[in-house]
Amino acid sequence: MLFEKETYMARRQRLRQQVGSGLILLFGNNDAPVNYPANAYKFRQDSSFLYFYGLHREGLVGVIDADNDREYLLGNDIDIEDIVWFGNVDSVADLAAQCGVAESAPLSRLKELTDRAKEQKRRLHFLPPYRHDLMILISDLTGIHPSQQREAASLPLIKAVIDQRAVKSPAEIEEIERACEIGYEMHTTAMTLCRPGVSEQYIAGTISGIAAAKGSMVSFPTILSMHGEIMHGTPTPQPLEAGRLMLCDAGAETREHYCSDNTRTTPVNGRFTQRQREIYSIVEACHDHTLHIARPGIKWWDVHMSVARLMTEKLKETGLMKGDTEEAVRNGAHAMFLPHGLGHMMGMDVHDMEGLGQIYVGFDEEVRPSEQFGTNCLRCGRRLQEGWVMTDEPGIYFIPALIDEWRSKGLHKDFINYDLLESYKDFGGIRIEDDILITSTGCRMLGRKRIPYHLQDVEDFMAQRAN
Repeated sequence: MLFEKETYMARRQRLRQQVGSGLILLFGNNDAPVNYPANAYKFRQDSSFLYFYGLHREGLVGVIDADNDREYLLGNDIDIEDIVWFGNVDSVADLAAQCGVAESAPLSRLKELTDRAKEQKRRLHFLPPYRHDLMILISDLTGIHPSQQREAASLPLIKAVIDQRAVKSPAEIEEIERACEIGYEMHTTAMTLCRPGVSEQYIAGTISGIAAAKGSMVSFPTILSMHGEIMHGTPTPQPLEAGRLMLCDAGAETREHYCSDNTRTTPVNGRFTQRQREIYSIVEACHDHTLHIARPGIKWWDVHMSVARLMTEKLKETGLMKGDTEEAVRNGAHAMFLPHGLGHMMGMDVHDMEGLGQIYVGFDEEVRPSEQFGTNCLRCGRRLQEGWVMTDEPGIYFIPALIDEWRSKGLHKDFINYDLLESYKDFGGIRIEDDILITSTGCRMLGRKRIPYHLQDVEDFMAQRAN
């Protein structure tokens, strides 16, 4: 457990008070088989269950009776056959004591508790499920079909969990900093290995191994490709080619599953071409612009749009864009080059709490999501708060299919120089991403060591590699 049991007790008490009434069900995850039951994927606990209980064992359910101020930890103790294969583990009663839960019982008690609550016309609160085994369990307990469970999930519980998990405590920030330390080693290793002839898969596999050795796992499948214009490019056996760019988007999770998430774009032969330098410098300026303006009280939507305006202005200097900047951004012309949001919340999930519903995590009554292409991928728009962790990840991409699509339809022809853009179809893409903490007066980058990202620093790092 990352914290003392009093921390988890206080979190659950606050959760009970915020939800107010009913029976709160917090489901831990079960083992997930790869291809047969005894061959399971590496176990990963549900983030919200871990946040409120701190327990890594599979097959547990937390129950909070908000009306009667009672708590239960439910799960089955292992038998002697399991002990032979996996060794001794703490009993459910011992686990309950570790996180400050007064009552424990076998998992069969869960139906008794939920049936009684239903008889008393009390609400059953649960979060949107994402694993099918739990969907089946929820269906057995509630009668709600799996296809309707996300809509039936408790909005009071969702909002209460988001309210707590969004603001990171100093101890949580320390854990994220530990993830960033692993991320530093991953990314500097990728940059060191980046040279002609080395395959994308080799580099991706090497740095994913660092995450497994130093922490728990990668915080998401590593993105590493010369085709940086593909947002989630999967590493291939293709060897890196001189003159190309390698985009690496990767992060680590600590044992307690706090995440890091960084992106670096590296010239394969160690130095940027002039055309690459021009585009890289724009992304670098947009990345640093976020650091200058992000602070409590400002809407992340406004930070995103400020970056979009800066990007548009600088792309006009290269001749790739033209016309009035405000009008171009208002009409979404910049999304040709930046078809995603500036960043997202991060914590125990790399896209923190996204499974609870992005409209609740990143938006509120003041700021609503957009349906405009590009801006519709902004995962957060609401006002920043001290203690939030966000990613700062501007990018510029040259996507041949998107260029052809927009040009054929005559979209944004007053703002985009399609003739010049044609010559960039073989460029790829550039993204620079770091994790930032919103402080009382502004923000700061997380990670005690800085992965090189300023243009000259990248070239200097590449020049210093051992041959």
